[in-house]
Amino acid sequence: MFQTVRHYLQLIRFSHTIFALPFALLAAVLAWSQPDSVFRWRDLSGILVCMVAARSAAMAFNRLVDRDIDSRNPRTAGRHLPAGLLSARGVVIFTVVMSVLFIASTTLFLPRRLPLFLSVPVLLFLLGYSLSKRFTTWCHYWLSAALMLSPIAAWIAVRDEFAVVPALLAGVLFFWVGGFDILYACQDADFDRSSRLNSIPARFGIPTALRMAFVSHLLTIVMLVLLWKSAGLGILFLAGIVFISLLLLYEHWLVRPDDLSRVNVAFFNVNAIISFGILLLGCVDVWLRA
Repeated sequence: MFQTVRHYLQLIRFSHTIFALPFALLAAVLAWSQPDSVFRWRDLSGILVCMVAARSAAMAFNRLVDRDIDSRNPRTAGRHLPAGLLSARGVVIFTVVMSVLFIASTTLFLPRRLPLFLSVPVLLFLLGYSLSKRFTTWCHYWLSAALMLSPIAAWIAVRDEFAVVPALLAGVLFFWVGGFDILYACQDADFDRSSRLNSIPARFGIPTALRMAFVSHLLTIVMLVLLWKSAGLGILFLAGIVFISLLLLYEHWLVRPDDLSRVNVAFFNVNAIISFGILLLGCVDVWLRA
């Protein structure tokens, strides 16, 4: 059983939850810092359960619908479904269970009903990303749009309303994730072309894709500055923006058209620092202003 649980955690890349979860938590912290907001442990629990369940359902569905594609790609042939470590039936059941858990966990936010009403459309949008590579070059930004829902959803869970601050935080996530997903997709540019799959590197070539990713990360910095100003954050968060900008430059220095060997270092290590850095700096800044 331990081995099976480990396989499922690896299947959904549970460790990658760090990319979106810190943004959801920061949105919640900013929402709780509003004068008329009240902290509830059930809201925090709901955000954590919703994030884990929704992402687990989306990743499992992705592995399920892509299992034939993964089996043909040397880079992904060792994944759990192509390698026979997990059964398709088991992954279908897991996807359904996680989907139901996501919808059910939105009841933790009652009497706020907006999270429950939006749960099914949000889930369908998250699952839809797995099919996007079959019909759009801009699939990277479908992924980033799916993840950018996390800070908006967390704010709604706490405040039961839409607002500018979580929208700006979502914008940070949108351009940041879109940029690094383009970098990651450069590894499969040749395979995507031969398999008639869509991606920016496959359509425009790796050098152009890297430039587009760079522009996307420049827009990430712009959104961070707008967030800093709109949320009334202090000098500490502004200093963090400078540090994050340097990390993004380092990420692009690591990945070059003629050398993609360090994509994983850029993807996992640098982005994990950025994600947790934004959360930590934002929380400390809010605490200092309290």
